[in-house]
Amino acid sequence: MIAQSETIKTEDSLLWEVSGNGLSKPSYLYGTIHMICSSDYFLSDKTKKAFEASEKLVLEINVADPKEFSEMQQLAMGKEPLSKKLSPEQLNKLDAILKKTTGMSVKQVDSFNLLTVMSLISMKTFGCLDLKFYEMEFTEQAKKRNIEIGGLETVKSQFAILEGAYTNDEMINMLDESTLEETDKLVSEYKSENIEGMYDVATDEKYTSPKTKKIILDERNLNWVKIMPDLMKKQSVFFAFGAAHLAGEFGVIALLRNLGYTVKPVLNK
Repeated sequence: MIAQSETIKTEDSLLWEVSGNGLSKPSYLYGTIHMICSSDYFLSDKTKKAFEASEKLVLEINVADPKEFSEMQQLAMGKEPLSKKLSPEQLNKLDAILKKTTGMSVKQVDSFNLLTVMSLISMKTFGCLDLKFYEMEFTEQAKKRNIEIGGLETVKSQFAILEGAYTNDEMINMLDESTLEETDKLVSEYKSENIEGMYDVATDEKYTSPKTKKIILDERNLNWVKIMPDLMKKQSVFFAFGAAHLAGEFGVIALLRNLGYTVKPVLNK
């Protein structure tokens, strides 16, 4: 079954319907880009319909939970200053990257976690001042509809996973590769709903070692599909998480199919 998923191209769709295997109602998987320029932001009619038909929203992290939000703010700050954590060479390299991409110096981010710095640089590579965040948009809509919101993992566990996935050198090298061109490519794949293209960008060995891919994608996907069946059994769930988690041999689509679910793309726009 898994070997088959490698040879068959995954259709271009950010939205997938999950049914069968004893489910009384379908649930949905939606791949996000996390953030995007307001001018590029879109939500297709098919996605709005699926969201309206769902009874619960489940994200990677439940950003609507005040405890989780507070934890996120705390973890954004590093356990120790970057000036103590990094070598002089690493600090110089990071300083050059920050100046080039954000106009900031390493001294200005000294108290931040390296993942927070990564997020700051990533935001700048979109080349616009007005960013929209898909997870926040879905959260606001779920609050308006007064439906339950959940998370597949906690802020604490996500930070621990991401910190364990990269060495400091790997993270700094990845920041060095974060460019407007790379982000443009990702946004273009996203707007085309090409989840295989997004998966290829996310797993490009220029930025992501096989070890890192296994930790940030495969292992998390395997954890998520242990949680998803019980949630889908109870009600129709709209799952929204990074689009790179959908495709691939250990992508959520393949893993749910291996469990016996029918997972099909919703192709009508």
